[in-house]
Amino acid sequence: MNSLTSIASNRLIEQGRKAAVMLKITELSKLILLPFIGIAIFLVMWTVTANSIETSLGKFPGPVAVVEQFENLYSEHVAEREKAQAFYQRQDERNAARTANDPNYVAKIRGYTGKETFWDQIITSLITVMSGFLLAAIIAIPLGIWMGLSRSLQAAINPIIQIFKPVSPLAWLPLVTMVVSAVYVSPDPIVSKSFINSMLTVTLCSVWPMIINTAIGVSSIDSDLINVSKVLRLSAITHVQKIVLPASIPMIFTGMRLSLGVAWMVLIAAEMLAQNPGLGKFVWDEFQNGSSDSLARIMAAVVVIGFIGFLLDRGILALQHWVSWDK
Repeated sequence: MNSLTSIASNRLIEQGRKAAVMLKITELSKLILLPFIGIAIFLVMWTVTANSIETSLGKFPGPVAVVEQFENLYSEHVAEREKAQAFYQRQDERNAARTANDPNYVAKIRGYTGKETFWDQIITSLITVMSGFLLAAIIAIPLGIWMGLSRSLQAAINPIIQIFKPVSPLAWLPLVTMVVSAVYVSPDPIVSKSFINSMLTVTLCSVWPMIINTAIGVSSIDSDLINVSKVLRLSAITHVQKIVLPASIPMIFTGMRLSLGVAWMVLIAAEMLAQNPGLGKFVWDEFQNGSSDSLARIMAAVVVIGFIGFLLDRGILALQHWVSWDK
């Protein structure tokens, strides 16, 4: 009897192991195989569609043409870096020669004024969007918490938010440009006006989702938590720190994810319209260039813009998991 029980038990264990392995294989296929299949189907459809579309600049670029342009853009970046290095080397040699002839000579270091490469413009856009997004977060999260705690303040400010929330970045940009030009006057500015214009436009368009979601998250906190705070007689700051923030983190980060997505889209549009340095300007310049490679280069930029937007969203989601108390 004991041997039969043992055999049955071993069979159950083995079946459990097989079931666990099959479950892991199924999960792995969903995680890797299905996305791979989806991407493969998309690439095939893209290739077939591209071959059937004829534009004034030639055929619409397919995946192969876009990959070739990525290689060309990287080669241009390397060549421009070599030019910059040679420029600074020549400058150092001239300054060293002048200093040897005249010990009192004060060497002047001039910056390289060559064109920004595609990869430089990616960095410029990332710096701009994160600066505008962080400024929006500094404004929106405290204001949203305050609105969530005060129904009177929420009733006073909510109409303003609802009016300005749908305003397009194309409407904000001229106003921001004129205000910055009038206020930010300096013979030797620390940062360029174009950067300030793009950053403030991003801030104005991305601040609203954060305010709304933060206010909703704070105002919908469980009443039991509020009662605990009252029983413990927590101060206002401690109440926000220990009760409000931990309970409203999911909604705050939902607003941040929405705002960052809006910020990235707004930035590209602002760079295209105002010709500020960045990916938007790169797309517009290539469109105006009208060469045979322009469409493929624009499509390469579109792929990069989408991929960066995806990474930014995943980054905010990872940050939410890291700071959430229940994760």
